[in-house]
Amino acid sequence: MFARSWSTPSAEGSVGCPSFVADHALWDGAQLAAAERIEAGLDGVDLVRLVFADPHGLARSKTLTARTFRGVLRNGMNFSPGPFLKDTGCATAVDYRGEHGIGVDEIAGLGNFVLVPDPLTFQTLPGDGPRTAWVIGDEYLRDGTPHPLSSRGVLRRTLARYAGRGLSPVLGLEVEWYLTRRLDEDPGNAGNGFGLQGEAPRVAAMNAGYQFNLDAAYDSVAPLTDPLALELLRLGLPLRSMEHEMGPGQVETTFDPMSALDTADAMLLFRTFTKRYCARRGHHASFMSQPRIEGADPSGWHLNQSLVDTATGRNVFSAEGLSAGMSPVSKAYADGLLSWLRDLFLLSVPTVNGYQRLSSAHALSPTRAGLSLEDRTAMLRVVGSGAGAHIENRIGEPCANPYLNIAAQLFAGLDGLDGLDALTAGAAGPGSEEPPGPSAEFVPQSLREALEAFRSGRAARLLGEPLAACLAKLKESELRRYEAWALHAAPVAGRVTQWEQREYFAAF
Repeated sequence: MFARSWSTPSAEGSVGCPSFVADHALWDGAQLAAAERIEAGLDGVDLVRLVFADPHGLARSKTLTARTFRGVLRNGMNFSPGPFLKDTGCATAVDYRGEHGIGVDEIAGLGNFVLVPDPLTFQTLPGDGPRTAWVIGDEYLRDGTPHPLSSRGVLRRTLARYAGRGLSPVLGLEVEWYLTRRLDEDPGNAGNGFGLQGEAPRVAAMNAGYQFNLDAAYDSVAPLTDPLALELLRLGLPLRSMEHEMGPGQVETTFDPMSALDTADAMLLFRTFTKRYCARRGHHASFMSQPRIEGADPSGWHLNQSLVDTATGRNVFSAEGLSAGMSPVSKAYADGLLSWLRDLFLLSVPTVNGYQRLSSAHALSPTRAGLSLEDRTAMLRVVGSGAGAHIENRIGEPCANPYLNIAAQLFAGLDGLDGLDALTAGAAGPGSEEPPGPSAEFVPQSLREALEAFRSGRAARLLGEPLAACLAKLKESELRRYEAWALHAAPVAGRVTQWEQREYFAAF
């Protein structure tokens, strides 16, 4: 028996625009060279997952055959903008049929955008089955301009400003998450729909918890986390440690320092791959800050940050001489983080659930908007000395959009450096009209409070008006659904609700 040979005269009809990359000069020399290597090795790949991060930081993808990807690599791939317009429960928050109010004409009628693979992110995923590669794309409008709703684009723009200063941000990830065992295969679709999430996965804790770093507690998760660690290393991620945290089955994963864009890409891949790896083995990994699990302790995302002089390789956060403390650059950077705290807080703690962690009920919660050498209840800690000096920001929740969370930190820090330059020059700096620090001692205590601060208008300086307006609509939609539910359910303060568990536990 012979297989039929099917002709495909319009095989490239859905793959963006012919010569899209070349016509708009979208790649640098390193990307062009990487693309040539990819093309030469595509016979060794069966499928390619082309991925981008939506505004919530969730990976959205299409799985392409290797044959299709040959055209997509340089032409891009058509994508619906739907993921830009849905809140965390898949309710449509931006009206694409009428006056959407975000200033992006292409959204009307759900016109396609073009996702262009970044060849530098292409890698083969480990594991059995079809040989599958993963590649992250950059979003463009049909005319070749960067998409104004692209979160990766926000980080790229911020990094270009650092490059203009001769500085390179260096970041380190410390991420806490929960590993649980699934009790059944129920997909949780009963009652599901747009803005109506079904039941969360039914799970059991891995251990009793509350024995910090206990070796025996780690043994209870090691059958999954040890082989997961090896898979992460095969992906090329600079994994440093797997540790058992405080909660029942709570794991902390840390990585060596990376460049800022690599850090964001690594966070997206780490979360996505970890959930996939655990799900295929009858378990559930969640980066929801505080799941509705008996005895759960909140999870955080600590982002360690420093700046390197590109020409010399010197860490400019290092204090000179024998004096202890912070360099003028690191102090100015920290001042910027504090000054922009409330305006950009939504980008670090973007869910209703994330504020469960920011309570005095949790002894080590980073509730104070301050800077400290060792106090873990402060938002910022100064850690290390010399070449290892850095600032640790402890405020983020693990499910935050990595591109927006990191861009917010770097943008705020850069505003602080601009203020230092102005002070040195004896002139008013670009941020001189803004308040020198947060307007309250404590960080925002609810998503509603953070959203109101976000709407003050300053966030658009980082995000641009379209993305700032889009995010405000997404978060307002999420909040309204929660508040409508809470009006009848009367949730107990400090206790994770069923709404939160359904909304976040599976997706994040």
